[in-house]
Amino acid sequence: MTKPPRLCSCGNVVPHGELCICQQKARRERNARHDSRRPSARDRGYNHEWRKARAEYLAAHPHCRECSKHGVTQLATVVDHIIAHRGDRRLFWHRANWQPLCAPCHNSIKQRQERGAS
Repeated sequence: MTKPPRLCSCGNVVPHGELCICQQKARRERNARHDSRRPSARDRGYNHEWRKARAEYLAAHPHCRECSKHGVTQLATVVDHIIAHRGDRRLFWHRANWQPLCAPCHNSIKQRQERGAS
């Protein structure tokens, strides 16, 4: 059974689970404002030294920790900081604060957790 469409505040009828064009535009603008103020990845510490450490860590910990909790074996492609380092160099490099995740887990579950903790 499919859920009925909804009416956006702008007056457009939108299929269930989708964003209206006006909401998509607002999200793009919000993300662009955020990105314009954010330091580059290199400035945040994700440089050659990080890429080397990341590759070594993933070789030693090849499976996604989040998927493993659910009995699924998925290769990890991201080294995630369990506690967001927010520029703290010691926390950034503290390997006990690292966990292997696949991109879908990092980009959905982990990001949702961080937004909720903010």
